[in-house]
Amino acid sequence: MHIIKFRNLYDLYRKKIGAFVLALAFIVQYADAQSVKGNYNFLDFQQKPYYFGITLAYNTSNFRIYHSKEFILNDSISSAQSVNGPGFNLGIVSNLKVGQYFDFRFLPTLSFAERNIDYATPNDHRPPYSRRVESVFVEMPFHIRYKSAPYNDMRLFIIAGIKYSFDVASDSRTRQADGLVKIAPTDFAFEYGAGIQFFFPYFIFSPEFKVSHGLSNVLIYNNDLEESNVIEKILSRAFTISLHFEG
Repeated sequence: MHIIKFRNLYDLYRKKIGAFVLALAFIVQYADAQSVKGNYNFLDFQQKPYYFGITLAYNTSNFRIYHSKEFILNDSISSAQSVNGPGFNLGIVSNLKVGQYFDFRFLPTLSFAERNIDYATPNDHRPPYSRRVESVFVEMPFHIRYKSAPYNDMRLFIIAGIKYSFDVASDSRTRQADGLVKIAPTDFAFEYGAGIQFFFPYFIFSPEFKVSHGLSNVLIYNNDLEESNVIEKILSRAFTISLHFEG
């Protein structure tokens, strides 16, 4: 069974977070050069108790696979691993202010994702093969956001919350998937991330990165399927870069 290590999580996401930070640095420099010193646009939005918007996002997702005891005993599968798959999100932002520094956010989202489970064999009689899981999620994230004090119509923020998702394209109930490892259509996840707000005269632009860790075992166990026997449980993981447009 695998043990979660923070070093492994850093290695997994460091390139994505690095690119996001560089992009933010460029945007901050550009916005600072273009704006007049002060929080003039921020003061207009500060008067609003709530506002709405849209979000566009790119995501990469995979599975965290825990091997079962049967994995050691079997002689036909040498490894079962997951690789990242690309996807994108389109959603709606609902933001409710709670005091000066906190927000409650609800972001119903349609998310397209692809995840793969790659199997390797210990001999050359059977080549490596994959189980591809293509999903269309209806996601319902609930987040709490903490924001810094504003500076030059900008402010940093961090977020944390939970997410419920349902895969409307799941093949877990189809007969065609009886010979495949099945993934449950529903899932719960814990999410956390950070970003920055830019206040413009007519809208707020908020780039954000977010990490998602599934809390539910999404494996539908099949005792008659060897590819399922070698796995104890599967947890979902995702990394998302979002662009929020709110006003």
